[in-house]
Amino acid sequence: MKKKNTKNKEENNWEERVVQVKRVTKVVKGGKKLSFRAILIIGNEDGQIGVGVGKASDVIGAVKKGVADAKKHIINIPLTKYFSIPHPINGTSGAAKILLRPSATGSGVIAGGSTRTVLELAGIKNILAKQLGSNNKLNNARATLNALNNLRTLKATAEVRNIEVEQLY
Repeated sequence: MKKKNTKNKEENNWEERVVQVKRVTKVVKGGKKLSFRAILIIGNEDGQIGVGVGKASDVIGAVKKGVADAKKHIINIPLTKYFSIPHPINGTSGAAKILLRPSATGSGVIAGGSTRTVLELAGIKNILAKQLGSNNKLNNARATLNALNNLRTLKATAEVRNIEVEQLY
């Protein structure tokens, strides 16, 4: 019984936010078939984040499928002790481009749209972000995930190069 409680606690620390619910139609022989597409972002505000998309004939079903999809695509992000990112980085997805830069303590999350939601749910508190190229919410969220996935700490970089951390300076 204790295992069940710990599982519920693990599941409860994920916060989910719906970025967009869109009504989409498909033309079939009998007319138009209506369905919904939901874009969701889940995160534990401690360096883990995922973006998912779900489609169903009702909104609730689309949201459930989106949560399941987001949990399949979770990534881990290295955070600094000031809840920022280790270095500036760019990310792309389709035509969407994202520029992320670490920011001074107390500056907050300076970003817009789905990028802001991704960064807040990842637990990042001080960052500058700029969306370029596209206003598509899904592509901007995925571009942000792409940038965050490519972040490296000094320790990880030193391990890849087989040198000491001090030699990177």
